[in-house]
Amino acid sequence: MPGAIEYIRAGKLRALAVTGATRAEALPDIPIMSDFVPSYEASFWIGVGAPKNTPVAIVDRLNKEINAALTDSKMKARFADLGGVPLPMTPAEFGKLIADETEKWGKVIRAANIKPE
Repeated sequence: MPGAIEYIRAGKLRALAVTGATRAEALPDIPIMSDFVPSYEASFWIGVGAPKNTPVAIVDRLNKEINAALTDSKMKARFADLGGVPLPMTPAEFGKLIADETEKWGKVIRAANIKPE
């Protein structure tokens, strides 16, 4: 949504639905895709990772600082303006998100028999 929201707000692009599990706060009148395609959900997310053997103290410090930024009122307002929702989480929760998304989209790729070119 961040790349399209200004066009939607300006009336240059008509949004038919959002792909998240719930309506977007930035576009509350736009329905969710699962209203039309049951169980459909595709979310866009960005995260910060570190090399596998990064010391726990460094990972914890990065996590603490990033989560502090994500809960800052100005940062939350900017995310909301772009149609985003900050999701502060622990490194373990982020790892689970990555694993869950990998499994979910892996099933889609296998079901559609998608092969690399």
